[in-house]
Amino acid sequence: MQQPTTATTAQSTTRQIAIAALLIAVGNIASRVLGLVRESVIGANFGLSVDTFTVASAIPNQLYDLLISGAISAALVPVFSEYAEGDQREFWHVASTIINLALLVLASLAALLALFAGPIVALTGSGFAVRGLSNEAEAMVRGLMPAVVLTGLSGLITALLYARQKFLLPAFTTSAYNIGIIIGALFLTPWFGPFALVVGVLIGATFQVLLQLPGLRGATYRPTLDLAHPGVRRILRLYAPVALGVGFSTVGVLFDRNLASQFTGAASAMRYATTLVQFPLGLVAAAVSFAVLPTLSRQSSAGDEAGFAATFGMGMKVVLLLVLPATFMLAALANPVVAAIFQRKNFSPEDVAVTAQALLLYLPGLPAAAIDQVLLFAVYAHKRTLMPNLVQGAAVVIYAVTALSLLAFTNLGFGALVIGNSAQWIGHLLILALLSRNLVSLRGLRLGEAMFKCLLASMALAAAAWGASQLVQGPVVQVVCGGAVGALVYGSLCLLLRVEALDFFVGALRRKVRRA
Repeated sequence: MQQPTTATTAQSTTRQIAIAALLIAVGNIASRVLGLVRESVIGANFGLSVDTFTVASAIPNQLYDLLISGAISAALVPVFSEYAEGDQREFWHVASTIINLALLVLASLAALLALFAGPIVALTGSGFAVRGLSNEAEAMVRGLMPAVVLTGLSGLITALLYARQKFLLPAFTTSAYNIGIIIGALFLTPWFGPFALVVGVLIGATFQVLLQLPGLRGATYRPTLDLAHPGVRRILRLYAPVALGVGFSTVGVLFDRNLASQFTGAASAMRYATTLVQFPLGLVAAAVSFAVLPTLSRQSSAGDEAGFAATFGMGMKVVLLLVLPATFMLAALANPVVAAIFQRKNFSPEDVAVTAQALLLYLPGLPAAAIDQVLLFAVYAHKRTLMPNLVQGAAVVIYAVTALSLLAFTNLGFGALVIGNSAQWIGHLLILALLSRNLVSLRGLRLGEAMFKCLLASMALAAAAWGASQLVQGPVVQVVCGGAVGALVYGSLCLLLRVEALDFFVGALRRKVRRA
């Protein structure tokens, strides 16, 4: 019988990844849209007066990132993926140990953070003391601690489902979380004021866990803590450098929040602008990265260099195809986009201008952050976690030097912090690409050609979108008209330039239509 060729295998793998990415993208579209609705509701109710919630919620978010989020891609999915293909009893033994260990640590740390909420707020939001907001921030930190355990459990379930090639339910966890906060902001604000957002977080975290439980049908959980198991020890070894990197990131985020607390409304404006940046970043980069990670992990373990290169190359090209136009579209329509989403009730035109300014300063780092995420996951697939997390330390230094220098020598205000974040993302990508060039080769992938074509089409998109928006009135109409014209121009130029990633998707769609 004729054996499948490397090219055939690569095409089959790429199609599987495309299906996985599509499933994740569907969930991400829902979660990102709901994220915009969430922030729109928060903005309508509170305007730029959610500084305390923004800073307080950063503490549990960073604890989750430290213990769970970074471990999912770097340690949990790669190791779980290997065990998922073998003895299921062994798989669930390892999974049960990791779940028990993680929840024990999360609960202990959450209790400590609740106990020392006062000093923590003084460290992360020193500007609140002058504004009389410290007590409110402390109460919010304590109220958010139960959500740490719930979101941690949700993240662990996500890792298990990804390893078993189940992408649908995890893709909607963020949607469930956003729905909880929307419920809190819409219906509980009259009774709880800004603390309605804290209640909403608790509701959303509960929804995340309940949503994914059906995916664990057939699971054999065990109340075990087998730290000597080889699989558990491998996860811990892979996670240790990640903890170092996330620790660096945590320092950077909390430092950023502390600086932002010195400016009234800064943390809120940065929050809303970050939501807009995270929309394409989460929709594209996260979907592609999590879709390719299990495949890259298996190909790396099997020594399939050709398959690894094909998978990685297509992932990068898809990211370039979608993130570059999103960046240029947001730049061309910054003010109308912010106004269309946020300007109502307590969100004034002045708030729109401040948020749009922050958005524009974030955008230079958006493509770098998207490309960096795929490259980072490719490095993780090789079970190399120390180097990329040391890079995170260098990136935090870049942020601190940039932000503090601009604060000292310019009048940019909190804009200096936003520029510092963009510099951090760009610096991280450049350093990681330099240090991983022998591990993840970019040669022969024609990424430069793909980037040039997408960049050329994106510049045309920006001009067309801006021009179309100037012909109509009203932010919603400007966004719709400008977006439609820009998308049409971009798609037409990509087809004309024969952008490979677009050709692949068009070809896959045609084959599916013919089969139907």
